[in-house]
Amino acid sequence: MTSRTTTAAMPAIAGGVPALRPIRWLQRGWSDMTRHPGPSLAYGLIVTTIGLLVLSFGNHPYFVAAAVTGFLLIGPILSTGPCELSRRAAAGEATGFEASLTPLTRNREGLTRFAALLLAVGAIWFGVSTLLLSWTFGDAVPATTTVMWGDALASATAAQWLSYLSAGGALAVLVFALSVVAVPLLVARADTDAGDAMRASLAACGRNLPAAAVWALLIAALVAVGFATLLLALVVIFPLLGHATWHAYRDLTD
Repeated sequence: MTSRTTTAAMPAIAGGVPALRPIRWLQRGWSDMTRHPGPSLAYGLIVTTIGLLVLSFGNHPYFVAAAVTGFLLIGPILSTGPCELSRRAAAGEATGFEASLTPLTRNREGLTRFAALLLAVGAIWFGVSTLLLSWTFGDAVPATTTVMWGDALASATAAQWLSYLSAGGALAVLVFALSVVAVPLLVARADTDAGDAMRASLAACGRNLPAAAVWALLIAALVAVGFATLLLALVVIFPLLGHATWHAYRDLTD
């Protein structure tokens, strides 16, 4: 049994969602993806291609920071496609890659403002990461041309790595808390603005901390698998998470 609360500006937020419910979200997401493999995997290919282009420049620290920042910011926005496919499938509407783009016109203002807010968060993170990189490598980060194909991060100490990863983890937690139901909410309801969507996400996390924590860990683990396979596994993982996000939204909100 779950309880629900709402305000005039937000949809009803569920409380007491079981901690292991995210596993069911993945199962449902997998079912949606396998029913619509073409348009779903297209989004995975887009994300993987963008990631490979960034990483093709090498592992210079600034490129690593840019890759992490870009994934955390682009990921939630591109997940609108798989979310829309799941919404359409549940509503019995036509599905396809072109149809999955309709949220960009149905709620363009909300999605644009949401992207702008994430961009602001990303800009703050990039500034923090620059300071941490300067501390890690001294007054000057190694030149791009000298470490384009080298392992520049190998010179960092354990403490420096911990500081850098902690800052990145804080960014990931913040983006997760702000976007866990924001994207599907903006997809489903054209009258929702970015601020209400983010507040709904924060409320959903606050009322369901165990389920939110498990969901965040599952996302982190799957994304780690994607990076461990040189991003190739993201072709499947990204649309899977996008579809699953729709089902998370359905359970966490009314």
